[in-house]
Amino acid sequence: MYQSIKTFAEQFAYTPKIENKNNLKKFKRFVLIGMGGSGFPGKLLKTWKPEIPLVIHQNYGLPSLAESELKQSLIICCSHSGSTEEVLDGFDAARAKKLPLAVIATSGALLERARKYNMPHVVIPQTGAQPRMATGLMTQALVALMGDTASLKELRALVHALKPASYEKTGAQLAQTLSNHVPVIYASEQNGVIALNWKIKFNETGKSPAFWHVLPELNHNEMTGFDHTPSTRTLSQNFHFVFLEDITDHSRIHTRMRVTATLYKKRGFPCTVVRLKKSSRIHTIFAATILADWTTYHLAKIYGVDPQNVPMVEVFKKLIKR
Repeated sequence: MYQSIKTFAEQFAYTPKIENKNNLKKFKRFVLIGMGGSGFPGKLLKTWKPEIPLVIHQNYGLPSLAESELKQSLIICCSHSGSTEEVLDGFDAARAKKLPLAVIATSGALLERARKYNMPHVVIPQTGAQPRMATGLMTQALVALMGDTASLKELRALVHALKPASYEKTGAQLAQTLSNHVPVIYASEQNGVIALNWKIKFNETGKSPAFWHVLPELNHNEMTGFDHTPSTRTLSQNFHFVFLEDITDHSRIHTRMRVTATLYKKRGFPCTVVRLKKSSRIHTIFAATILADWTTYHLAKIYGVDPQNVPMVEVFKKLIKR
């Protein structure tokens, strides 16, 4: 895990190769079917470029779109392992309807099906890391299948722009601050996916419960849950609030973050502000991702847990296996 974080930027030296490219037509609309870390590249892409006509589906079957819209979209099935049952189910549903299909995987049944039916696909490298640590590889594969050469060029520039090692010290300090607390990550709506990613990293890497929400919506509901009385104080006594502050956020969001933190502190809750790096949008997103990786890696070390593997997920898969 340590080396995966430290060398993360090297993923952007990767050039995706599209197999069966002659069978890949140009599309203006896209659907990504992917769970967990394999679905995150789509969310990241929508955060980076919200205007991209991409629907992200994280369930069995296909998204609830009109048949005509589905037929005009490229259905991209992404599973790092190639064995995710929801993605395989979506693949089969799309093929049954004779919808345009493409695949991203390292191996497994999904890749076998793509090859069997001569469908466009990208085989991403096997790094030995968990899917959440292959975001750079899968994002580039997704963008390549979408034919977005401009975005691919911007992503490749990150191989030199990102400096993962430079965030480790801050991440280690933040881990110390957050140890023995349940993190609650807050961000603006435009950075909601970044907050979600932090929450996921606390879950999977730090083996810690964690939660997230966005402003201004949380000011209309969630924060009232922390306006405790003596009888409810014990329900939330271990929460620690992390505010992801972005200079590009609306000025009123900055005000809301400051006032929310003040109200929480008056009620005895610890609050920490993390300022997102001021840079290009895609650099800001991945820099925040790396900081989350370092923070949760060092938190795992503090707790004495394995930062890489997710044994509960593996046990769950075995228990639901057909």
